Amino acid sequence: MFKTVVGHSNDPDSLSAVEEVIQQCVGSLTGDIPKAGVLFCAIDFEHSLILQQIYQAFPGIELIGGTTDGEISSVLEFQQDSITLMLFCSDEVEIYAGVGRNVSGDPITVTKQAVEQAKAKSNATPKLCLTHPESLTTSGVSILNGLKLALGQDVPIFGGLAGDQSRYQNTYQFFQTEVLSDSVPILLFSGTILFSHGVASGWHPIGQTSQVTKVDKNILYEIDGKPALDFYHHYLGLLPPSMEYPLAVFAHNGDNFYIRAPIAYNQESGSITFFADIPDGAVIQIAEAGYEDILAASKASFMNALDNYLGVEPSAVLFFSCVARRQILGTRAKEEYQNTKLCLDYHLPGCGFYSYGEIAPIDKISQTQFHNETFVTLILGTR
Repeated sequence: MFKTVVGHSNDPDSLSAVEEVIQQCVGSLTGDIPKAGVLFCAIDFEHSLILQQIYQAFPGIELIGGTTDGEISSVLEFQQDSITLMLFCSDEVEIYAGVGRNVSGDPITVTKQAVEQAKAKSNATPKLCLTHPESLTTSGVSILNGLKLALGQDVPIFGGLAGDQSRYQNTYQFFQTEVLSDSVPILLFSGTILFSHGVASGWHPIGQTSQVTKVDKNILYEIDGKPALDFYHHYLGLLPPSMEYPLAVFAHNGDNFYIRAPIAYNQESGSITFFADIPDGAVIQIAEAGYEDILAASKASFMNALDNYLGVEPSAVLFFSCVARRQILGTRAKEEYQNTKLCLDYHLPGCGFYSYGEIAPIDKISQTQFHNETFVTLILGTR
């Protein structure tokens, strides 16, 4: 048995909201006791109070989560300023939480601590990792690299970086009853868990392929030996680099790519700062997308996950979408979840959020990558 339930409230009062969420979950649990959960929450709530109430209702639960830039669920669909909770019950799937603190100081050591803490609770081999880490104090790519090193290349990692409603000041991560910053909470799943995923952005590479020739983490200085700004001016004229025209960064020896979105530029040096690191020597192209392309990607991501699912009927779906997608889509952002819902003729408990960077393998045979401007679907179930 692997059962999931979801609660979601947009009540602005923290106590009323969490009480509503707990009541919804208890009603759906019908007596089953949850082992673990994920909580996605807007930045202005009393997070410590919310966590204490959840832990009081479900003592000993392995709980992680964090703040967001918008929340998604099968209960209220797309919302802002809300809280949503997904709980997992199972007698055949093991789910354990761990956390690494002060990740900006040493991402490799701290992510290893998170993995070791979760693994110490079970002798079973992890099948997948779910994470909701810090986004502002250190590079999301460095966090992911640390988790990959600690888990090994065979354990796929899914999730999204914590947000703070586009203020870019301070995000929070949750572990059990603790409200943290600069941390990496994780859930490890093992046992008979089945999962599949889909990744799509809607952006299409255009123009000639080029090569990154000078970069320092997320600051791109030169493309094809020339200032990075010259590359953008070639395609956009006088328009500055923007989220609407990100870079497609191609994975090694393949046609698959992930997205890197620009956040700022320096006219003097000709450099461009991106939301995440870009590898030196990477093959890139500029990319473009229309509103319908972006919206179609959420459906494509979901359908790819559904088509790749090997079980009879899944138990849950998690969504990780990018804040840039929400900003570009504006009032149409709600259509992202609605597009996925139209693909089903049965109810599938769903939960997710808008993040500052998405984490997932590009496809089912690739290593986990860090993404921008991308819609990730993760489907969970058992045989």
